[in-house]
Amino acid sequence: MHPQYLTIQDFTYDLPESRIAQYPLSKRDDSKLLIYRSGNISEDIYKNISEHIPEQSLLVFNDTKVIEARLKFKKPSGGAIEIFCLSPHSQYADITSAMLQCGKVWWNCLIGGASKWKHGMVLEKQIETSNGLILLKAAIAGRAAENFVVELTWEPAGLSFAEVLHLSGEIPLPPYMKREAETNDAERYQTIYAAHNGSVAAPTAGLHFTDGIFQSLTHKNIDSDFVTLHVGAGTFKPVKAELMHDHEMHAEYIVVNRSTIEKLRQNTGRIFCVGTTSLRTIESLYWMGVKINQRPAITEDELVIGQWEVYDELCQYTLSAGEALQRLLDWMDNKKLQKLITQTRILIAPGYTGRIIRGLITNFHQPQSTLLLLVAALVGDDWKKIYQYALDHSFRFLSYGDGCLLFSSAGNQV
Repeated sequence: MHPQYLTIQDFTYDLPESRIAQYPLSKRDDSKLLIYRSGNISEDIYKNISEHIPEQSLLVFNDTKVIEARLKFKKPSGGAIEIFCLSPHSQYADITSAMLQCGKVWWNCLIGGASKWKHGMVLEKQIETSNGLILLKAAIAGRAAENFVVELTWEPAGLSFAEVLHLSGEIPLPPYMKREAETNDAERYQTIYAAHNGSVAAPTAGLHFTDGIFQSLTHKNIDSDFVTLHVGAGTFKPVKAELMHDHEMHAEYIVVNRSTIEKLRQNTGRIFCVGTTSLRTIESLYWMGVKINQRPAITEDELVIGQWEVYDELCQYTLSAGEALQRLLDWMDNKKLQKLITQTRILIAPGYTGRIIRGLITNFHQPQSTLLLLVAALVGDDWKKIYQYALDHSFRFLSYGDGCLLFSSAGNQV
């Protein structure tokens, strides 16, 4: 069945609020780890994860960095307005260039209290720093689909937007935590390898990894590499449409080095993705190679992977993972690119046949979410058994919760 016709009600389970982790454990790698392989379930802790991954595997991590995307303003009358910076305006080539803008930037935002923000009103906020005051101003510049376009300006104008957010914003914890961000969240809601500003939510599977785990992986001859997918708020929203046909996946930026794609090509069948974002990135690379194979002169804009096209026009073409990645490498060489910067809207759900990975390391996800659909694509109906085991054995759920190592039910296929 085409995933468009999946009913989201079939991908739900009862998640008591008491099972949602509100805070992380004191040590990242003390989190519990469920291991699923060939229909069997066992458990351990993350500190020992290398013992459960085959030698000579390749682990792929998402090294995006969560930005302080929540900006709180007060109107002259004292009313509160909160701006949630979702993604850069389309005038910018990518998130990195938008984050480096100085003095002024346009951003797609959600606005808390939007009805109280009158047309033409400019909000102002002063931020005290060790180097002096920053004056930040915000004005509504237009609408973009369900969101607002906000023009943000600041002085001193020599500061980048990344610096302004870091000094004036707050880490955007998921709404199900039902608490304000605290000082500790600035560190714990980031992976230890976070490098590139751009996400509004953490790639949470990576929150468990420590320097000690990386050392144990190296000791066992397990390699690591990094891709970047800047996580948008849409990825984690529960699906509200009855049928997936009516759910829209938002585009997310991905950045992948040529050297990483070459390593993927050399390790197909031995690849484990740390997090659903890494998996979506890796699978998108395969389909980009398929597109190039059919249209060698394809442009960078046309390389973007749509929500449904891997189930429709692209699925008729058969390439091995190595062949598809080689086509992508050749295309990059032709364009003299050492880094691929593009977008993906791929939705991975039951009915999807993957091409590259052998397994996935991930947290436990919300009922009726696209992330749960991805897990179901990987392990089939056993997702129910896995989640019931986690509920029955005191696993902690969602962003600050425990996680699992899932071996694909079909070898190296999702």
